[in-house]
Amino acid sequence: MIAIIGLGNPGRNYVDTRHNVGFKTIDLLAHRNNIKINKIKFKSVYGEGSIDGEKVLLIKPQTYMNNSGIAVMELFNFYKIPIENIVIIVDDVDIEFGKIKIRKKGSAGTHNGLKSIIYHLQDENFPRLKIGIGKKRENQDLADFVLSKFTKEEQEEIEIAIQNAALAIETIVKDGIDMAMNKFN
Repeated sequence: MIAIIGLGNPGRNYVDTRHNVGFKTIDLLAHRNNIKINKIKFKSVYGEGSIDGEKVLLIKPQTYMNNSGIAVMELFNFYKIPIENIVIIVDDVDIEFGKIKIRKKGSAGTHNGLKSIIYHLQDENFPRLKIGIGKKRENQDLADFVLSKFTKEEQEEIEIAIQNAALAIETIVKDGIDMAMNKFN
């Protein structure tokens, strides 16, 4: 089983914000693979199904970004999923806008959602897929930036990035993370 966890913030106010590209990727994966996100547990909404014959959980934590680790920890404790089978989808201000990057493990960098997950799991050896959401303007507060919506010009490009992220996740499930890294990084 592979747990695919898209990070974001719950609620209507956050739907189209930069911080919610993880949620958007989960929604697209659910649509593409006929998985209904219709269960509530682990302080998350989630769905169970399969991608290319592999059992997957598609998860959207409802704890708000900065407390994502609480939801991930509950899921981890319940299913006893190996850490390398927990794939996190997250926004990233440090990679080029509209690009995706897959990592097998690593630090949290400046991302509070990843910091929370690493803190709660006491482990940073989980794979993650990062989606570049652009850089904040000089003197702009980082929190304000990640909670802002994409411009009309950015919207088309970010939709392509989300499609690429979904393809990359499907490749991870089907062919493994090394193949996905070779293809998408």
